[in-house]
Amino acid sequence: MRHSSNAIMGQIRGMFLEGIKEDRDNPPLPSWRTPTFTHPPHDPHSPFHDIMVRIAITVSFVAAIIGMASSLSIDAREPTTVKAGLKKVSTVSDSKNIVAHDAARLNGYFKQPALEARKSKNAADSGSVINEIFSYIAETKVGSQTFNLIVDTGSSNTWVGATTKFKAGSTGQSTGKSVSVSYGSGSFSGTEYTDSVSIGGTGVTKQSVGVASKATGFTGTDGIVGFGPEDLTEGTVSGSSEVPTFMQNLVSEGVISENILGVKFAPLTGSESSATDGELTFGGVDKSAYTGDITYTTRTGDYWGVNVKDFKFGSTTLSSSTASGIVDTGTTLLYIPTAAYNKFLSASGGKADSQSGLVKFTKKPTADFTFSVGGTTYTLTPAQYLIAQDQYENWGISSDADFFTFINDGGSEAPNTILGMSFLEFYYSVFDTKNNRVGLAKAA
Repeated sequence: MRHSSNAIMGQIRGMFLEGIKEDRDNPPLPSWRTPTFTHPPHDPHSPFHDIMVRIAITVSFVAAIIGMASSLSIDAREPTTVKAGLKKVSTVSDSKNIVAHDAARLNGYFKQPALEARKSKNAADSGSVINEIFSYIAETKVGSQTFNLIVDTGSSNTWVGATTKFKAGSTGQSTGKSVSVSYGSGSFSGTEYTDSVSIGGTGVTKQSVGVASKATGFTGTDGIVGFGPEDLTEGTVSGSSEVPTFMQNLVSEGVISENILGVKFAPLTGSESSATDGELTFGGVDKSAYTGDITYTTRTGDYWGVNVKDFKFGSTTLSSSTASGIVDTGTTLLYIPTAAYNKFLSASGGKADSQSGLVKFTKKPTADFTFSVGGTTYTLTPAQYLIAQDQYENWGISSDADFFTFINDGGSEAPNTILGMSFLEFYYSVFDTKNNRVGLAKAA
């Protein structure tokens, strides 16, 4: 558009100058006449009138072109985006505990009875407390304090105090309301405050923050910053139907223009137990973090839900039925429906290992694992879905002779497919509240 506008402007200028030259070559008055300051009489047929008309038309046309270019420039501008780094950490001593944590979260948090109990404020404390997990941590400043908070798209409340105790400063103010959430694998309860909250230097001035007086299942972290839909906060704070999320407040306070979150995860390499390769993008996406196009699908259900189908291992169809899925950064493994899982074991030669809680192979698989979301097929190669042997110690896997995968059994009851962080380390994810959709693209 800029090149085209410049070309038009050049043509206009040329036409105008050519007209001036023509008038100079054909002077309307004798050359001997001395010009005076007397205003010439108005004559619509005079050359002077022609020149003035040319000037007026040119100015009007130029103004129109500039206005149109400015309008297009505003319409085409990129949304305001900001980035914040993430750190992946592990508190795992036994892989079996990872599976137990995920199972408790799946059954005690995502399943419909648990959701309904939370919304009706009848949720009980978790009966199964599992502290050993992989997490992506955002260094988050609340008031004047800094906390290490789990990045969780499966929940929406922001809270602190699991390890580092909260101390209200000049910006923190108690609302006097109680707040509590049970995650299946852990829980917290305490008092709601409003305070300034920032991640990577980007933040808001008045965020609802739960301050825990009691927290279980969060050893090694200080709490959660929730990036789920707002309706997941229903029933969590006394006297409030719902509370605005951190992302909503970023928009309402004018920090970002659109409620869109881009998430980049990256697998640990070698034997490292932590890394700072993750990234959040507030207000849009990081185009350098993925390749190809982002494919979007309309959000389903109460969470960041998607419909998943066409599970395959190589050329073997595991299930063609549509499964109810959730894209969740707070779950470690990739869970698929029981029917597809059982066929996966048969087709791949794997078996459920009671010692590790994972699927074990004595012979390394060579086929790809695929499924589709919104008509787009997503592929995991053996190098991706098999846990790297250099990482066995971090996963708490004791056998070096066998192969293990992060694909696991999600059960029969919906939702039974969870696209957790192990999958998301190979696919960039976008949580688009503005357009009520979820996007995925191959990670760069």
